[in-house]
Amino acid sequence: MKRTYEEINAKIQRGDAVVMTAEEAIQLAESKGIEKAAREVDVVTTGTFGAMCSSGAFINFGHAEPPIRMSRVWLNNVPAYAGVAAVDAYIGATEACEVDGKTYGGAHVIEDLVRGEAVHLRATAPGTDCYPRKDIDTYISLKTVNQAYLYNPRNAYQNYGVATNSSEKALFTYMGKLLPHYGNITYSSAGQLSPLLKDPHLRTIGIGTRIFLGGGIGYVAWEGTQYKTTPAERNGVPVGSARSLAVIGDLRGMSPEFLQALSFTGYGISLGVGIGVPIPILDEDLMRTAVIRDDQIYAPVLDYAIQSRTRKPIAEVSYAQLKSGTIELFGKRVKTSSLSSYYKARIIAQRLKDMIMENEFTLTQPVQPLPAERTVKPLDVCSKEDVL
Repeated sequence: MKRTYEEINAKIQRGDAVVMTAEEAIQLAESKGIEKAAREVDVVTTGTFGAMCSSGAFINFGHAEPPIRMSRVWLNNVPAYAGVAAVDAYIGATEACEVDGKTYGGAHVIEDLVRGEAVHLRATAPGTDCYPRKDIDTYISLKTVNQAYLYNPRNAYQNYGVATNSSEKALFTYMGKLLPHYGNITYSSAGQLSPLLKDPHLRTIGIGTRIFLGGGIGYVAWEGTQYKTTPAERNGVPVGSARSLAVIGDLRGMSPEFLQALSFTGYGISLGVGIGVPIPILDEDLMRTAVIRDDQIYAPVLDYAIQSRTRKPIAEVSYAQLKSGTIELFGKRVKTSSLSSYYKARIIAQRLKDMIMENEFTLTQPVQPLPAERTVKPLDVCSKEDVL
């Protein structure tokens, strides 16, 4: 059984495409088998919602009178990077506010803009003959700026490590609060709904793939940073963090329901991002991976008390075990909790399904595949000669 993107899009436009969420496709495959399910289903939709720290937005403010070439920029007292052009800036999601950096940061500025709120813009400049102005203090919103688009260098990680803590004190991390003596376990993945776990070798996901992003429509722009293809696999799926996506989309089409600022006690600011990716069922192999279940997807348990990039897994657990609420670790039952919202992942998969069935979303074939082989290099302290 073979299908093409053109055939699927033609069915979408006619209104007779069969679209299922990953959960629905799993149930169908269990009742009818992979072969029959593959013949019946055209598209499987996925979803994930969780903290994606490597996120941010480019904004073009427009030119002032007289013009200014901004060298330093603050948005609601959050520093933005202005070394792009005269009135362009990039605000990173994790950048902290200079007034209240524990509870407010770049992610909050992005959410405020999406909510339609006014944001305080302050900028300074050295002043030049062509850009004589040296400072400006004003307010902006999505109605006043020229461009405002989300550009996230690393999102939608393909699987991720599970966190625990063997030490005698609580640890405050990007994986949440980890209690001492293996007091709890946290994880961050939608498991059987997670986009890159449903097409683990990215046969249909590449540069130009149209996706659901933050409540609107976005695209895969490039491989995500720290993208790697080297982790061991189990049931055809990487065990631990592997591939990731760089994504882009217009903030004006997004919603605070799927783009939410987050604050982690003792760690800092992040941005909750909702992403959904449609998986076209081009053949039986794609259906086979699209219906992989939580009990077939495994992640490594890492001890965050070991403050090293080379810490080794102390166990491997399935997402079915994680979602049960407790797992056994070293002979004791340990409570588990998710930093990724499965509830919202389910909503995203359903929303994307509805958009496709209502002919509001068609599929795009990647213009270029993402790398089939990629390793991640460490950062070491080196001399100039060592790196040349």
